[in-house]
Amino acid sequence: MSAALDGIRVLDLSRGIAGPLAAMLLADFGADVVKVEPPRGDPARALPGFAVWNRNKRGIVLEPGSGAVHDWLAGADVCVLSGQEGSDLDSEGLVERYPHLIVLYAPPYAPNLTPWAGGAESHPLLSAMAGPARRQSSFNGGPIDLVYPLPLYVQGHWAAASTAAALVERQRSGFGQVVTVAGVHGVMVSSVGTLIIVPSQSVLPTNVGPGGRHPCYTTYQCADDEWLFLAALTPKFQVNAFKVLGVDIYADERIQSVPARMLLPENRGWVRKTLGDAFRSRPRDEWLARLEAGDCPAGPLGERDEWLDHPQLQANKLRVEIEDPERGPVTMPGVPLVMTGTPGSVRTPAPALGQHTRTAKPWPACPPPTGSPPISSSGPLAGVRVLDLGTILAGPYAGALLADLGADVIKVETPAGDPFRETGFTYNRGQRGLAINLTSAEARQAFYALVRTADVVLDNSRLGVLKRLGIDYASLQKVRPDIVTFSVNGFGENGEFAVKPGFDPVLQAMSGMMTAQGGECDPVLFTIPINDITAATVAVFGICLGLLHRERTGDGQRIWTSLLGCSAQMQSGELVRFKGRRPSVRGGCDFEGPSALDRFYRTRDGWLRLQAPDVAALQRAGIVHETETGSTDLDLTAVIQKYFESKGMAEAVAELASAGVPAVPARLPGDLPDDPELRDLDMFTTLHMQDGTPFYATNRYARFSRTQEQRVFTAPGIGEHSRDVLADAGVPAAEIDSLIASGALKQGEPFTVVAIQNYR
Repeated sequence: MSAALDGIRVLDLSRGIAGPLAAMLLADFGADVVKVEPPRGDPARALPGFAVWNRNKRGIVLEPGSGAVHDWLAGADVCVLSGQEGSDLDSEGLVERYPHLIVLYAPPYAPNLTPWAGGAESHPLLSAMAGPARRQSSFNGGPIDLVYPLPLYVQGHWAAASTAAALVERQRSGFGQVVTVAGVHGVMVSSVGTLIIVPSQSVLPTNVGPGGRHPCYTTYQCADDEWLFLAALTPKFQVNAFKVLGVDIYADERIQSVPARMLLPENRGWVRKTLGDAFRSRPRDEWLARLEAGDCPAGPLGERDEWLDHPQLQANKLRVEIEDPERGPVTMPGVPLVMTGTPGSVRTPAPALGQHTRTAKPWPACPPPTGSPPISSSGPLAGVRVLDLGTILAGPYAGALLADLGADVIKVETPAGDPFRETGFTYNRGQRGLAINLTSAEARQAFYALVRTADVVLDNSRLGVLKRLGIDYASLQKVRPDIVTFSVNGFGENGEFAVKPGFDPVLQAMSGMMTAQGGECDPVLFTIPINDITAATVAVFGICLGLLHRERTGDGQRIWTSLLGCSAQMQSGELVRFKGRRPSVRGGCDFEGPSALDRFYRTRDGWLRLQAPDVAALQRAGIVHETETGSTDLDLTAVIQKYFESKGMAEAVAELASAGVPAVPARLPGDLPDDPELRDLDMFTTLHMQDGTPFYATNRYARFSRTQEQRVFTAPGIGEHSRDVLADAGVPAAEIDSLIASGALKQGEPFTVVAIQNYR
């Protein structure tokens, strides 16, 4: 079988993590990716993750700004830039010169703007400047330094997905364009749930403990001192958990059977203590067995360094071993996206510096497209119809991201509605709503009529559910032979865990993410639902590859990913193994950074994130004197802290910038909508609650120079568009009326936001 991107040629001029990761994803699915480096190499070569992020590529060395780059660009389909190349390459100018070319521009912060000295990619500075560090739950409520470059990983995945969408559009129009996915876009996509901002409300406190703010969706220590994660987010699972634990939280007069009341500050503490006391009565494995028998999701806390050895990863081919020319045997996460018709693979290791300089020759020049490039305000996926059967988070969010790319996405849910739709309304944005009971034979026939008009069917159901409903790939292919289907599952399709339900924090727990962030302290639930978010971006990438393959061949296929695979993918730089690699960073209690030179400091009026290259840089800035450095890292931390606590934030950042030392203020998410330097990115739009209260919600997740989606998206009500959607598909009005009368179909009203509910 051929790969989805066979014949696609990519010139990767980027450096660091996000750009190379995007190019790696293209290479995994058959693109011929040539990595271009300066004579001294990509600075990210010093990172263990380089071995992963640059696999399946050829490597050449060219001087920055070399005219030879243009020999390669003339025959390339995609060019990846990160804004750190140090050359005169201009994304807009490249598309003018090579109209067939798609230029992926993935700068560290924002287009033509990096607010720290030097401008190099930095996940700690990005997380501080754009809000994630100040939104992470903790004991003391201060900023938390994330031990994983999560926004950069997401930026890379979303950049690859957006590029694949541009390739779909180019297959139809013949023309390329500039696709911009900046570091702040990575923050937006990863933190969409925490970027719902109500200016009239006070800032949400984060001093709720490292397990997060929801007492039914957090970590607990058991009688044997081992930890587990209780993932009872919805009322159904909460009732089941309370039965297993022998407590009845809902019956308490302070809760009054209203689940949201458990999140009130006056209730959160005693609810958590009640559940914690219960968990302390038995060992962890016994509780896990009881919770599984009682149909309540939970998982054990694991160690990061052991995750690649888990039998479930190996059963799903998510562990790969390869011989590297510089590192010897390397073990790394495999490809988390499974395309049954056009599979991806890990074929070759990351190239040594300049390994193919002598043998690699520029591709033949591409013939220029004819006519004028079409301009559209409907997105690169305009004309694509997606039926999104997803619930809770990963499935719906994939649908929302596809809508942002211009697809017509229909949220298909039961007449009772997605149980997460009130809390997670932002994950449904841009979709139309169809509420239908697919257990009804009549309703299923109406759904089949809709499938005949669709290009993609997306779900995140447990294994076996689709077949039981008659809407699995084999059934849908009979209805529409070229259909592309995409499924997100918890633990893959193979191995003993495959039948288990999957939840983001359960995978955070099992994969070692929580213990890695917590270090020797309590484990930490990441406020960013990182495995769900990644699964959504991987879904969009896979769907676009499936659509591109169908455009080229006429064939559909079944595609899937798992939270399991995403949990390895989002630790790629930390899990990769080879002899002599340096250890991955581990966090600690309210972790502020790995060293005195690389951490948060409190100033007179806020927090500052410093990333000094060495002590000499701080000496040049007048912050540290030669006699004050002390003998330990703690001594140096104390000296630096004493200096900053007498300084205002603006003054401190200015002093550091003038000395060439990277540093930024640690901002709250609420600081972003009013930032004039970000306004041109259309990151936010203003919406209103039911009572008229305005709030900010995320808007555009990427920029397309020629096919930018312009609509303002809102979430649909349950079945808001049921009649219109089925009528569009040719279902007779009398049949629609009959379905509504039987209760198998619901025609609902528009969705209104009553309150913003923060469950993390």
